[in-house]
Amino acid sequence: MGGQGFKPGQTVTLLRGETVLNAQPWTADAEGRVRGTVQIPADAVTGRHPVILRAANPDAATVIDLKISEEVPLSGTDRYDVVANKLAQGLYQVARSEASNALFVTAAVGRPPVTQSELLKLDPQTLEITARVTPAQVEGQTDGRVYAVYGVAVDDANGNVWVTNTRDDTVAVYRQSDLSLVKQFDKGVLPHGRDVVVDTKDNRVWASGFGGGKFVAFDATTLEVVQDLTVESKVRGEEFGPMALTLDRAAGKLYSVGLSTGEVVVLDGATGAVNNMFRFPSINGGIGVAIDPEGRRLYVAAQGSDNLVIANADTGEVLHDVYVGAGAVYVAFDPHSKLAYVASRGAGTITAVDANGNIVANLEGGTFPNHVLPAGDGTVFAINKSRGADDADGDQIRRITPKTN
Repeated sequence: MGGQGFKPGQTVTLLRGETVLNAQPWTADAEGRVRGTVQIPADAVTGRHPVILRAANPDAATVIDLKISEEVPLSGTDRYDVVANKLAQGLYQVARSEASNALFVTAAVGRPPVTQSELLKLDPQTLEITARVTPAQVEGQTDGRVYAVYGVAVDDANGNVWVTNTRDDTVAVYRQSDLSLVKQFDKGVLPHGRDVVVDTKDNRVWASGFGGGKFVAFDATTLEVVQDLTVESKVRGEEFGPMALTLDRAAGKLYSVGLSTGEVVVLDGATGAVNNMFRFPSINGGIGVAIDPEGRRLYVAAQGSDNLVIANADTGEVLHDVYVGAGAVYVAFDPHSKLAYVASRGAGTITAVDANGNIVANLEGGTFPNHVLPAGDGTVFAINKSRGADDADGDQIRRITPKTN
């Protein structure tokens, strides 16, 4: 485990009660980071544990949460063919265009000022990069920062690719054909943008913004903002911080999960009206959401509680609660196989779960899996991050294909 924000040379000791967890104090490096291993006590159960962090030179102390996760063994690997290719550093999400027969992948490295970011275009058969572009530099800045790209979605009706510029509170539109910039929206249009989806039924593009419970709708043709709304949490004193955003295309309904409240909101894609809101007490750190429109199942992934909740999409009744592994960060539903695929960052796995809560397969996902995208024919594309540029298992795209026999 590791941490940051310490003074260079400061030493750190972790204690559970009177028991010291790290054999020797960790010393912060020149950038204020610490890293080391701890011995998990034999009597520690799965879940969150309060741990005392004691620092010296200078002295400080605080209580932190240390999470212990179960290991879910790999399974079902013989049922899939998996091909992987290493791309650029800092991968985030992937989108697929049927019209262009291409994949679009976002990448960004580090914290602000982010100077290294790319939008990649890939051949879905070879997984090779066919085109790439670096976003423009942020106006008014002299530190080389660019409009780094994170969330991504394709608009095949207009030939565009939409991305969220999370660090700069805005979004941008690129042309699918040559990755030329179509429009860079002004800073502040979307506070800490997360996901973006294209609602072709209502000719809208919706984006979720973690800052302030924001959702912003854009006209897919004119590229103008047509709606800016804030969703209030029903939890007293809390703020609904939307993370993943998904769309029931036939019904024109949007679903988004709040990070800290355990809530999922259902929005009307045409009007932005709140149709429903469900709360799931068993999730901690809700971050991923998916919908099965025909089976009327709602899937919610939580990175803090390592679980996937399967609920009735109309009533919010919890049907199954599945432990999938450390740090479940994203879930997507494949209408072809009727399986939900969960990317678990900490566990390093891609888990396939059926509507009854059964784990059908638990596959190796590389370093820090971050995003999954079903292609609609049973194939699933997955993106993972890395521990650095030299990580052999990092910054890969995977094509996961069920075997036919």
